[in-house]
Amino acid sequence: MASFADLPDSVMLEIFSYLLVRERIRISRVCHRWKRLVDDQWLWRHVDLTIYTMRPKVMWHLLRRYMASRLHSLRMGGYLLSGSQAPRLSPSLMRALGDKCPNLKRLCLHVADLTMVPITSLPCTLRTLELHSCEISMAWLLKEQDPTVLPLLECIVLDRVPAFRDEHLQGLTRFRALRSLVLGGTYRVTETGLDVALQEMSYLQRLEVLGCTLSADSTLLAISRHLRDIRKIRLTVRGLSAPGLEVLEGMPTLESLCLLGPLVTPEMPSPEEILSSCLTMPKLRVLELQGLGWEGQEAERILCKGLPHCMVIVRACPKESMDWWM
Repeated sequence: MASFADLPDSVMLEIFSYLLVRERIRISRVCHRWKRLVDDQWLWRHVDLTIYTMRPKVMWHLLRRYMASRLHSLRMGGYLLSGSQAPRLSPSLMRALGDKCPNLKRLCLHVADLTMVPITSLPCTLRTLELHSCEISMAWLLKEQDPTVLPLLECIVLDRVPAFRDEHLQGLTRFRALRSLVLGGTYRVTETGLDVALQEMSYLQRLEVLGCTLSADSTLLAISRHLRDIRKIRLTVRGLSAPGLEVLEGMPTLESLCLLGPLVTPEMPSPEEILSSCLTMPKLRVLELQGLGWEGQEAERILCKGLPHCMVIVRACPKESMDWWM
């Protein structure tokens, strides 16, 4: 019978890739072969450190010892926990990350204090930047900053970033490669601020507005005015009415529309009204309705029958998304 040691390196690396970072380092002490495999850069293409609160010394060690040119995505966090004495991320660490990992494309920061980290210190190779429950300074993302910062940025996710406001949103217009924008719980952004910013972001192809104070009607109106090439829209139905949905009629490139509840009001469009609007969208291929209480009911049958060319998804809201409406 073949033993574990008989497995080829490629299979061993695939197994090791499912281990947490701490376990990877521990198993490197088992034998010379396992140490060689743990040192393989292929194993360090995607690194998730969000379950740890890293001391600077440990983070620098990981960067110098394991992270290199093959690193593609990195998730970090745990620096802003209540009552925690955990250290803050530093500009020098961010700059070193960019120097050591020239192929880093995605950086996800969770509960991190970035007030002392200028955006200019982030790796210039990033295509996706995600900020989840992070603190940023007022100087972040302002329009007057160096236009050469993050020249390749295509997607930015701002999830419960309390300081983010209209000025920051308008500052995103300098990222000319930006195609995907996600705003989640950014309660300081106003309807006027969104409309002004979208005027200069006609190149956006995906927009998600979730759990904000913005009404769905005003968001859709701004989209219809300025984002004629939009392909994907995802938003909560707060303040959505049938006339508000009608502004999307005839959108030429819209491929996916997702409406999220559960704040359903009497003004909420009926299934028939949603169907009528969707039939005017020539490229619509996905209609997703979550948390509206329509799953398994007559509404689902009406939409599925009326949109045979679309993938119609009607389901309850997933638990991980419920905090958008709390």
